[in-house]
Order: sequence, then structure tokens, then C-alpha cells
Amino acid sequence: MKIVKDIDELRRDLKGYKLEGKSIGLVPTMGYLHEGHASLIRKARAENDIVVVSDFVNPIQFGPKEDLKTYPRDLEADSKLCEDIGVDFIFAPEASKMYHDRKTFVDIEDMSNNLCGAKRPGHFRGVCTVCTKLFNITGADRAYFGQKDAQQVAIIKKVVADLDIPIEIIPCPIVREDDGLALSSRNTYLSEEERKAALCLSKAIFKGEDLAKSGSSVSEVLSKMKEIISSEKLARIDYISAVDLTTMEDAKDFDGDRLVAIAVFIGKTRLIDNFIYRR
Repeated sequence: MKIVKDIDELRRDLKGYKLEGKSIGLVPTMGYLHEGHASLIRKARAENDIVVVSDFVNPIQFGPKEDLKTYPRDLEADSKLCEDIGVDFIFAPEASKMYHDRKTFVDIEDMSNNLCGAKRPGHFRGVCTVCTKLFNITGADRAYFGQKDAQQVAIIKKVVADLDIPIEIIPCPIVREDDGLALSSRNTYLSEEERKAALCLSKAIFKGEDLAKSGSSVSEVLSKMKEIISSEKLARIDYISAVDLTTMEDAKDFDGDRLVAIAVFIGKTRLIDNFIYRR
């Protein structure tokens, strides 16, 4: 396995494989890898000749009051996890190399105006920009994303379609702890008490999914989920919403594919979770 920090060097390394007709799988991450990331990497390893994991805390997707400076980083541990799975390249560039004067961005209208996009202005502009750059740098055939960031997955699929980028976007299931909490690098911020409190997210998700499958209305599902989360004293709801899975527009019924998503502050830590309802 090789750790590469230079864009041109990675391009040179991958060019030969492309000329040989080998497939390249990309797993974009911000590092501090956990079992959720590992599941993406394993899938990429199983489906491609060459696997690239990007390990880059992307500064332009953080807001001015968000946790860019404190976001956990551990390239050494990330490297061991990747090597154990059989990754070929870790791409770990400096922000100054990825963004020179920061005058060109990739943005998307409408789909980024709801859920996390509404609560984190500029976030998806940063996500779309870095993903487009990674797709261009690696020339990957497939890119793997966790479904926990379901709005991100939908937006990246739209960007790829609209810009005719020849890459397949592969969504992968949410990976959870044994007690149900969705894996997240930000879980490390939680105190012992907050960690227990954070289970209100998965409890709400599981209950909401059961209700949706049993025929409850959107309003009934969201109301019950809000009730579950509000009963936890350390929890503060950022949003609870149901949207069309493709357009990210608010949904008032379950007459199509739906994303039911939540964002909740546990203390100062913002966590997200969701379930997808398919007809």
C-alpha cells in the first residue's frame, strides 16, 4: 500500500492501471476511519482491481462555527485499517494542494436547500467540489458512500449525472454499533452519559421505520419520532423530516421512495441518522 500526498503523483500511479484496463474503486473519507468506513472499503476491494481511499478533512464543507479544527485525525491508524483490508493507495493531500485560491466550486440548486443543506449553508458546495475533484484526480470507475449521509449520496448522484462524469456511485448500508447507534467519527466527542443519550436517534429511526411499514402516515411517523427524541433531556432536535429520496423535496405521504432523516444535538455534538422507505 502506498500513501500519496501529491495530486500529480497519484495520477501518474493510476494512469498505468487505467491503460491496462483495470478498474479503480474510490472510497472518499475524511479519515478517522471506523467499521462503517471499513465496510465501504471491503466492498470496493471486492469489486475493483485497484482501491483508493481518500483521507482528507475537507475544509470547505465546514461552516465557520463547526468542528474543522477539532475533527479527529489519525492517519497512522487509518493506514493500518486500510492495509489490513488490502487498499492499494491512500490519498492524503494537504488542503493547500487541493484548493489553490478557492475560486472554483461545484454547487447544486434545490436539492441542497433541505435537511443538512438548510442547516449547514455551503456544506454541500464543499462536498460536491471535493468529490468532483477526487473523481477527476483518480479517474475512478466506482465511488462508495455510506447511506447514513443519504442526502449527500443523492446530491452526488445528481452532480455525476448532470456533469456527465463517468463514474458509478455505490450507496452502502448504515453500519451500527450493537446497541443501534449509527457509526460516526463524531461519536468520539460524546461523554459516557451522552453516548447513552445518543441512542434516542436509533430508537426513533427504528420506531419510525416500523410505523411507516405498518401504514402510518408521514405526520404520525414524524410525530412519534419527535416524541422519542424529545424525551431525552440531553437531546436537541435540529430537524426531523421526510423527503422524496431522489429530489430531496418535502414529502407528505409514503406514496414513493422516501428518506426519513434526523439531525440531533447530543450536548454539543450533532449526529444524523435515517431510514429509507421504498414502496
